[in-house]
Amino acid sequence: QVQLVESGGGLVQAGGSLRLSCAASGTIFIFNNMGWYRQAPGKERELVARTSRSDSTYYADSVKSRFTISRDNAKNTVYLQMNSLQPEDTAVYYCAARRVNVGKYDYWGPGTQVTVSS
Repeated sequence: QVQLVESGGGLVQAGGSLRLSCAASGTIFIFNNMGWYRQAPGKERELVARTSRSDSTYYADSVKSRFTISRDNAKNTVYLQMNSLQPEDTAVYYCAARRVNVGKYDYWGPGTQVTVSS
């Protein structure tokens, strides 16, 4: 069972940047999709960005042009570069993975807190 662990969260001022990392305990090549979700207090978990084995990407409208997702198969790591952060980006960010291209994500990390101050 591959485990995912996020890192890189923290406190940043509005307009700042953070880079989140998601390290897998095994090869991520088995995952067709890897994504970043976030959940703010009192809100539902939402998909922020997704990358596939074919390197196609998806971004939620709220983060387009500000966030960039990438994967390094050699390092078994997925990244989320977050620029121009805003207070509304404050949430717990989760890394997730699935072996297929549709359906639920099977693997989840414990999450990392991102707090953006105004």
